[in-house]
Amino acid sequence: MIPLRDINPRSSTPFVVMAVIALNTLVWFYQVSLGQVAGEQFIFTLGLVPARIDDIFTTHAVSVGGALMPLVTSMFLHGGWMHVIGNMWFLWVFGDNVEDRFGHDKFFLFYVACGLGAGLIHTAFNWGSSVPTVGASGAISGVMGAYFVMFPRSKIVTLVPLLVVFFTVQIPAMFFVGYWIVIQFVGGLSSMRTHAQGGVAFWAHIGGFAIGFILAKIMQPRRVAY
Repeated sequence: MIPLRDINPRSSTPFVVMAVIALNTLVWFYQVSLGQVAGEQFIFTLGLVPARIDDIFTTHAVSVGGALMPLVTSMFLHGGWMHVIGNMWFLWVFGDNVEDRFGHDKFFLFYVACGLGAGLIHTAFNWGSSVPTVGASGAISGVMGAYFVMFPRSKIVTLVPLLVVFFTVQIPAMFFVGYWIVIQFVGGLSSMRTHAQGGVAFWAHIGGFAIGFILAKIMQPRRVAY
């Protein structure tokens, strides 16, 4: 299922969402311009590698800054065209209303906190892995967690493939996002059973969603009843 848009008006321009999309896009084009070999080195240097954080406590071969900086930089790197397009599309569909509700400043801090938390949770579930992880999906999962809290009854216009036929339906956000997080749990449990490394960072998605859900419960402005 592919979300096309939500039926949920906003009262402000999502400047932070637009800036994040622009920055991710610029970084992606820079990655592409490096070529394959240099691009892979770029990802390994700035991607999140759990083993580096492990090294802080064991071999001390990596500085604290060098190990932790990728928690931020990895949020702006991607592994392919569909990866960056898919992430930015989900951010656009779900992020504008969350930013509208939080306000620009709080939304920026919220987005970064979800991304950092998702990276730490991914590291905990992949301790010692030398596979670099990149992508904004942990932070965006946090946005979806907040959307689930704030707009559960909002309708998501969704493209549904049925064999060779495609059609659209309007799905309440609580069901669309709920289905999505169940898929992440299934994938995360499967990766633990198979000890798979690489591929989809399911636990980053789960962690980001949980952090976004909790922060939205705490941070969302209370509506005044008249």
